[in-house]
Amino acid sequence: MFRSSTLAALLSATILAGFALSPVASQTAAPAAAPGAKPQFGTFGFDEAGMDRSVAPGDDFYRYGNGTWAKTTPIPADKSNYGSFNLLSDLSEARTRGILEAAAKDPASKIGTAYATFLDRPAIDAKGLAPIQPWLGKIKALATRGGYAALVAEAARAGIDGPFASGVNQDDKNPEVYALGLQQSGLGLPDRDYYLSKDAKLAEAKAAYQTHIAKMLTLAGEPNAEGRAKAIVDYETQIATISWTRTESRDADKTYNKLTVAALAKSAPGFDFATYFAVIGAPVDSVIVAQPSAVTGIAKLIAAAPLGVLRDQLLVRSLDAYADVLPKAFDDAHFAFYGTILSGTPEQEARWKRAVQFTTGAIDDEISKLYVAKYFPPETKAAADALVHNIIAAMDARIDKLDWMTPETKRRAHAKLAAFTPKIGYPSQWKDYSGLTITAGDAFGNAWRANAFSHAYNVGHLGKPIQRWEWGMTPMEVNAYANPPMVEIVFPAAILQPPFFDPAADPAVNYGGIGAVIGHELTHHFDDQGAKYNEHGQLASWWTPADVSAFNARTEALAKEYDAYEPLPGVHLNGHLTLGENTADLGGLTIAYDAYRASLAGKAPPVIDGFSADQRFYLGWAQVWRRNYREANLRQRLLTDPHSPSEQRGNIVRNLDPWYGAFKPKPGQKLYLTPEQRVRIW
Repeated sequence: MFRSSTLAALLSATILAGFALSPVASQTAAPAAAPGAKPQFGTFGFDEAGMDRSVAPGDDFYRYGNGTWAKTTPIPADKSNYGSFNLLSDLSEARTRGILEAAAKDPASKIGTAYATFLDRPAIDAKGLAPIQPWLGKIKALATRGGYAALVAEAARAGIDGPFASGVNQDDKNPEVYALGLQQSGLGLPDRDYYLSKDAKLAEAKAAYQTHIAKMLTLAGEPNAEGRAKAIVDYETQIATISWTRTESRDADKTYNKLTVAALAKSAPGFDFATYFAVIGAPVDSVIVAQPSAVTGIAKLIAAAPLGVLRDQLLVRSLDAYADVLPKAFDDAHFAFYGTILSGTPEQEARWKRAVQFTTGAIDDEISKLYVAKYFPPETKAAADALVHNIIAAMDARIDKLDWMTPETKRRAHAKLAAFTPKIGYPSQWKDYSGLTITAGDAFGNAWRANAFSHAYNVGHLGKPIQRWEWGMTPMEVNAYANPPMVEIVFPAAILQPPFFDPAADPAVNYGGIGAVIGHELTHHFDDQGAKYNEHGQLASWWTPADVSAFNARTEALAKEYDAYEPLPGVHLNGHLTLGENTADLGGLTIAYDAYRASLAGKAPPVIDGFSADQRFYLGWAQVWRRNYREANLRQRLLTDPHSPSEQRGNIVRNLDPWYGAFKPKPGQKLYLTPEQRVRIW
């Protein structure tokens, strides 16, 4: 399996687009829809048929806006969840397939060759384990503990997980230079709780994981698979015990620990870090350690673990990492556990979809430039850019209205907004893939070389100027992100389409949908972690103590609000894990509403199909979060995902005063909050 190393930090799942706006303040007008164009959804851009009007908005606004859609929309057999994001992901995938099918007809096309070779399952099966055997043999030949660090470094270059994860990114406290980072790793399950929790479902998953490991060892012809599998799980359980939680690991201050390599070696004996860094191609003098106590603990466990367990863990990791380019039995076994048991997905995706994903991950920019030339016209880019700047203007105005922020901190907040770089659609330049060898008929080799190329590209940033043109997502990705060290917000081309943005839709729906998620990404720079970065992208204190106290009181109230949600029986949301995303949802929707009202320039908006403009605005928000989950996938997300589930994201409206005016929720209804209880941050 190809694993891409990206430079983007703090990625978050949201969206953006642009549409016609009336001039206001520093706003720029965006191109309007073609005359006579009709919205893709409903009569004004919202799918009224998907509503459930039997649900009171004050009890569950998400269900009110999406309940019938949720009841009548099945999750496709090859997906763990399904909703608005998938509509566009499927479209993007189909378009990319067309590009790759055409390229496959040209023997000289690198992307076409990679795609066609991955598709050729009979050829992969015919080779058996021969392509990976030299690597497996190298693992099994490890005879002394002294060679372990170099071996896991080789694995890291090939995209295979080891006891630690490393990569090059900007130095958070000196964002004009690149630095090597080091994090805890070593777990084959999604989270430490899968090893440690007494929850019956998680215990079942842990037992199934041990069975999966035994299956992979058996398929590889290894003896005593059951006993060796148990030893691996026992070892990983020890790692889980000392690993930091995801909530702890999202704290930008606690995870910035710059150490010399000598100091790291002294604090974490048991692992040869100097050799590891040299072999991954990053022979640095210092490293930023995210979870120091966990790194120390893992090094100690490595020193104590039987050498056979260390070898076996790396053996299984290798088979799982490359399962999709190994014989079908390995591919099926990998999916049976990671796809079906952990995520609840009944069927694996069609091979062509996976070929699209592999090729896009391996040679992204070679496909990206063809995609944007065909599917992303300049007028869409201009419209998106205009809207982004309008939302920034609304945020700028809102800062002045804050009653809890001191004047000096407001001045710095304005300066940070002024420093923003919005990136729309696609990068300003493309990466060079001339150094990547893609060979017809060599699916495993192509994957191995693609991983090695990606790794070398990443560590190759060390010592170079910051490459501000780079993106952490492809234009084909239905997503967006905020990157605090870069002081940027990024919106790929594929997200700038209905249901998130439709030039023919009512502006209120567009503002409530895509406008709010533009505001979401913008607010990420001012959420509980993003706010720690100043206008230069530096992790540094720029708030007064009074501001910090007032801000923390508000974010803590939001965390408690989300702690109370119980998406599955006995399983609550983690309000602190999801705090950054919930803060961004709250701020994004607030800012987008301000921008929409400003765009009216004092004119009264029409009532459409019985809905007021404010009602349409909030329904636009509800519509973009349509999503149904399989239980296993939802359970995993509640443990690992910093985003709240879609229903709780939709219901953030309970904190917004204009929503109360629009839908008239009553005291006693489930979402109703008194004015004093409503969380107001940005």
